[in-house]
Amino acid sequence: MTDEAKAVLVRITGRVQGVGFRFWMRGQALRLGLSGWVRNEADGSVAALICGPEAAISTMLERSWIGPLGASIADVEAKSAPIEGVPLGFCIMK
Repeated sequence: MTDEAKAVLVRITGRVQGVGFRFWMRGQALRLGLSGWVRNEADGSVAALICGPEAAISTMLERSWIGPLGASIADVEAKSAPIEGVPLGFCIMK
């Protein structure tokens, strides 16, 4: 990680499960050079840990308000997270 890297923990609510959101987010993150993970939550939301340059994270958060076809986003909440232990690449967690 570079000195400019940061990490955020994101919670996305709305119609975000059953629409390919995790696969869409992984594709977006890889295109932006971000690392981390994404997973479905039991409450119907999607959670993600996103790590990389601040500008790329901002772009990912903006895109998260749109999501894949079929998604309807109610909220995108992001809070700062430690960058230690963030996996290389971007994986979909079960």
